[in-house]
Amino acid sequence: MPSIGTAPTAPPHVPLPPDRPGPHTRRLGMVAFVATFGGLLFGYDTGVINGALGPMKADLGLTTLTEALVVSILVFGAAIGAVVGGKLSDRFGRRHNILLLAGIFIVSTVGCALAPTWPVLAVFRFALGVAVGGASTTVPVYLAEVAPAERRGSLVTRNEIMIVSGQFAAFIINAIIMNVWGEHTSVWRYMLVVSVLPAIALLIGMLRMPESPRWLSSQQRDADALAVLKQVRSPERAEAEMAEVRALATEERQAQTGGWADLSVSWIRRLVVIGAALGILGQLTGVNSIMYYGTQLLQTAGFSSNGAIVANTANGLFGVFGVIVGIMLINKINRRTMLTIGFALITLFHVLVGLSAMLLPDSAAKPYIILFFIVAFVFSLQGFIGPLVWLLLSEIFPLKIRSFAMGLCVFMLWLTNAGITFAFPPTVAALGIAPTFFIFAAMGVLGIVFALKMVPETRGKTLEEFEDEMRARYS
Repeated sequence: MPSIGTAPTAPPHVPLPPDRPGPHTRRLGMVAFVATFGGLLFGYDTGVINGALGPMKADLGLTTLTEALVVSILVFGAAIGAVVGGKLSDRFGRRHNILLLAGIFIVSTVGCALAPTWPVLAVFRFALGVAVGGASTTVPVYLAEVAPAERRGSLVTRNEIMIVSGQFAAFIINAIIMNVWGEHTSVWRYMLVVSVLPAIALLIGMLRMPESPRWLSSQQRDADALAVLKQVRSPERAEAEMAEVRALATEERQAQTGGWADLSVSWIRRLVVIGAALGILGQLTGVNSIMYYGTQLLQTAGFSSNGAIVANTANGLFGVFGVIVGIMLINKINRRTMLTIGFALITLFHVLVGLSAMLLPDSAAKPYIILFFIVAFVFSLQGFIGPLVWLLLSEIFPLKIRSFAMGLCVFMLWLTNAGITFAFPPTVAALGIAPTFFIFAAMGVLGIVFALKMVPETRGKTLEEFEDEMRARYS
């Protein structure tokens, strides 16, 4: 029986016919639109705490310790959800898992909004985190597996634009609700319950969406897989692509892939290490410090309380702009080149934030200069790094282990996120803005080296072509 570490047994790749526009193009667009509601929920549910925490603390009598627990428990839930979601997705299917996650989003959102005490709120926040983590693992894989190779970059990164749009929407909705109902002690409940609407839309929409054709083929359901491909490809492209998918799925079934044992295979282990490092370095940029604590950071920089809330919306807005730019570039620039540029830019802006905080005299202009460099950092990260992390994680792993391996890597991503979430406020309090951002700059330098030395190139290759290439090179 062949091993997964041996040379490929699949027939040589032949160029696929072009995927010409037609009704299937609109169907593929609808599939991507519905699935990325999972990204919208990811963004909203992680961003909403930024504005809800103040009134929540007053209403539920949170102490410093319970406040930290309520904020961070979603992140720990997301780490668990990433691993569990990946395994469930591999076993039962991508579409099935997204439907399950939509149900968890609905129940946990309502539970958070109605929670009478902070322990109840913490329980439902943890469940919400499980859904967030599961969505962060499953949705990019689903999109990568239904997308043609030449459109995979732009389709998968639509999920990233939905994530940052969700965060931006949370900042805007928080500001509106606070201005309209700010006198109510339970105003934070209104902020939280809004996300039940996209959760319902995700549940209803996914009922009409197809399963991943690559997952169906891995389950020996080739007729179903071909039927799905014919929904989202031209007829001749569907037939040609199905032959490639079928050959690789057969090879992987023979190789008995799909779990921890595969980490003993050198080329798979290498890809998992690369994926985990991508997730960790993406978080060590400090982006979620801005998403979770942007208002508090800007107050430390010199803004008033109200001014910081308004100014913080710029981070969300330019995050959206950054992802739009990233989508425009992602199919035109090699992945590794784009990642290197991104780490270089964020390192530059981290240094500029630190130097501005350290060297500029206190004045009315100083907070705005710091804000400008922070916004430039967010724009650069979301334009060059944020979309690429999720895209590469969805591309680099072999089919049968794809969700399992992505779950492990996203687990590491969320654990790093949790560490940054805990460490950022006391670090700024103890060291100040400048040294904190110099630390982030050092992490950016590591990112540049990693992108140049370790990250493989995937642009313009089918998932099957890339897999065969890595197997041949590193076995």
